[in-house]
Amino acid sequence: MSATSARSAASSHPTPLRTPRGRLSGVATMVGSGLSNQSGAAIGSLAFPVLGPLGVVAVRQYVAAVVLLAVARPRIRSYTWRQWWPVLLLAVVFGTMNLSLYTAVDRVGLGLAVTLEFLGPLAIALAASRRRVDLCCALLAAAGVVVLMRPRPSTDQVGMGLGLLAAVCWASYILLNRTVGRRLPGAQGSAAAAAVSALLFLPVGVLLAVRQPPTLTAAGCAVAAGVLSSAVPYLADLFTLRRVPAPAFGLFMSVNPVLAATVGWAVLGQRLDWTEWAGMTAVVSANAIGILASRETRDGPARG
Repeated sequence: MSATSARSAASSHPTPLRTPRGRLSGVATMVGSGLSNQSGAAIGSLAFPVLGPLGVVAVRQYVAAVVLLAVARPRIRSYTWRQWWPVLLLAVVFGTMNLSLYTAVDRVGLGLAVTLEFLGPLAIALAASRRRVDLCCALLAAAGVVVLMRPRPSTDQVGMGLGLLAAVCWASYILLNRTVGRRLPGAQGSAAAAAVSALLFLPVGVLLAVRQPPTLTAAGCAVAAGVLSSAVPYLADLFTLRRVPAPAFGLFMSVNPVLAATVGWAVLGQRLDWTEWAGMTAVVSANAIGILASRETRDGPARG
């Protein structure tokens, strides 16, 4: 969610000159943001035995709300119903997206869950195009999904389905964010949506705290997930989008499933077999090819 929110916020500010030093710092920030995001999800999953995915997501929503409200400072009292209804939908989609993703992580692992979720923005990018290369990218991504979800005795179909639900939510989040961005300045809409989502999860947090008080370690992991997967990526993306061209930003974002698989292996000991790596590579390659082809089309052929 952080990248989409940052795009809408950054679009309202003039882009400074992108110097080589600025681009280098932007790339370094992108790497840090991606690793922070996936590390946060991995650390949050360590609290699943105590809090469950629902409890971890609730804490993450609280942290996201605090950060976004502090940065954007939305003037909620002045909103009209025309501004409120997409914000409310965004809040529901935001919470559902994180809950379905974290539950998928619990069932199928971080790498596969993030790969399936990534199909959401990829579908948005390909749906608006009529180029042959994009059709090929769509077929390549579809082939990757078939490889990932092929029926086997050990296949967790529910976990896979939750990953696809996260993808649908991410696509919906992008479309709703565009609407909110047109009706509210800066990141006010995203901040208001995060606050509403946190309120929706407040009863969950209270109930879990009363029924089974979390250990200090579990609470710390959940808070770390919120900071690393919400606060750090959001602020990093605001910095990055003002120094790195949008196509380069999108190209790096496509590597997130690989980062997720690497972090899942290093932190959680989750290993993927060669077919799962092949499916993931197909999805990542489809996005990368689409972005590179789009840049070539816009810039035209290189001059010799």
